[in-house]
This record gives sequence, structure tokens and C-alpha cells, in this order.
Amino acid sequence: MENDYTEIRDILITKREELAKRLERIKENLTAGRSADSQEQAQELENAEVVDALGNEARLELSQVARALEQIKNGTYGICVSCGEEIPLARLQAQPFADRCIRCATAEEAGSAR
Repeated sequence: MENDYTEIRDILITKREELAKRLERIKENLTAGRSADSQEQAQELENAEVVDALGNEARLELSQVARALEQIKNGTYGICVSCGEEIPLARLQAQPFADRCIRCATAEEAGSAR
């Protein structure tokens, strides 16, 4: 069964643009001028660590979006990378860069929680 993932593709492209903008803002925050006051510097350093963690999260999500868009392009989108079964459209609509069916994703999470 051939699915038309145009709607999901559009969602992914919009998400990619949002993430790129978010990364740009994070980058600007990290390169902003520092205060001369040592207490403020400590707070700014702590804030910078939080901002950097957010940046890492955004970069990870951006790579997931890029992978999903590539899979749509090459016809492998919607196929579970673990079992090869088709991922239900409802799951893909809820989580557009899912690359595993619920059964395999749940099994992987259970295995990594040990």
C-alpha cells in the first residue's frame, strides 16, 4: 500500500524551519555579552548551560526531522526500522519522525530502562 505523506512532509518542513530559527536564537543567546559582576557571571554561565542543552535537544530533533524527510523522499518512510512492518498512519501523524512501530518502540524503551 503506497501512502501519500504530503501532509506529514509539510509538517516536517515547518518543524525543520521552526527548529532552525530556535537554534539561531539559542546561538545568539550563547554569544551575547557577559556581565562584569561575578555573581551575574555565575548565573549567566548556568543559563548558558541550560541554553546549550536546549540547543542539543533542538539539533537532535532537527536530525530526526531530516531523516524522516529523507525517508519520505526515498520511499522508506513509515516502515519500522526494527521489524519492517508498516507504522500506522495515526502514529506517524502524532509523531512524524517515528521510525519504529509502537510494539518495537515499547520493547526498545523497556530494554533500555533496565
